[in-house]
Amino acid sequence: MTATADIPKVELHLHLEGAAPPAFIRSLAKEKHIDISGIFDENGGYKFEGFVPFLRTYEAACTVLQTPKDFYRLTKAVLEQSASHGVIYTEAFISPDFCGGNDVEAWKDYMAAMQEAAAEMEASDGIILRGVLTCIRHEGPETAKLAAKCAQETAGDWLVGFGMGGDENLGEQADFKYAFEMAREAGLRLTSHAGEWGGPKEVRDAVEHLGVERIGHGVHAIQDMALVEELAEKEIVLEVCPGSNVVLGVVKRWQDHPIEQLRSEGVKVTVSTDDPPFFHTTMSYEYDMLAKTFGWDDARFTQINRTAAEAAFCDETTRARVLKRLEN
Repeated sequence: MTATADIPKVELHLHLEGAAPPAFIRSLAKEKHIDISGIFDENGGYKFEGFVPFLRTYEAACTVLQTPKDFYRLTKAVLEQSASHGVIYTEAFISPDFCGGNDVEAWKDYMAAMQEAAAEMEASDGIILRGVLTCIRHEGPETAKLAAKCAQETAGDWLVGFGMGGDENLGEQADFKYAFEMAREAGLRLTSHAGEWGGPKEVRDAVEHLGVERIGHGVHAIQDMALVEELAEKEIVLEVCPGSNVVLGVVKRWQDHPIEQLRSEGVKVTVSTDDPPFFHTTMSYEYDMLAKTFGWDDARFTQINRTAAEAAFCDETTRARVLKRLEN
């Protein structure tokens, strides 16, 4: 079997801010004279126990990301890490809440800085980045509309999708229908976190009320086999993040993860890292553990990456480039 680090990979579920290396955030905090030392453990990693504390640590880390230049530097740091683990294409979730407070003109400046960094990294390391703008569920439907307005104004070849992250335990998927309709009208493709903490109903609601074609996580769909069959029939793609699920306690152990059962039932699954430094993971580690736990081999990983490339929100020219690289 090929060393997993050398396998060309497509990642569809990566939070840009959540992928910030702790050393990068500490350095930025030092430059800005901001004390966020409480969010790090004795080993220098991010400190949290459980999902809600994770969200608090995540948001505290984001407080040092204050300018377009900061996001330019962040984008380069994240893509360098991804490329070192064989990622050739990634879609990053980016929230305008952290990029100018949902102000459209400010968001344009932030996005331009990220695009500049992405172009440089594509030229130097061959990794392609596209953006998926996300609203934050626990900030509520009205704030989501502001995010959707930012998405409408900047939709195009680089900003290709709209989604929702945040605390799945607050509100309902249907509460955000208006924001998702705004994004759809702008030609953006849709995804939403669902079925990570909530049950199968969350997944079904995201499909039925928001009209998404991909689901972030979605692992609790396995509790409803009729839903699993529906996801397979509709070819709804799951952005599965096994390492994240294990660390946060969505499942207790890798052996308990439903990714292989979902795949064997015909559901289109992909593999991503979510917020890699928070969960002490990389795409190489995810692949290593999938090979060790479920016996996935080169052929399976090729299939998984083709599924991801075909589910990517990019234009067809970019998709063809990615698929060609997967074949080589």
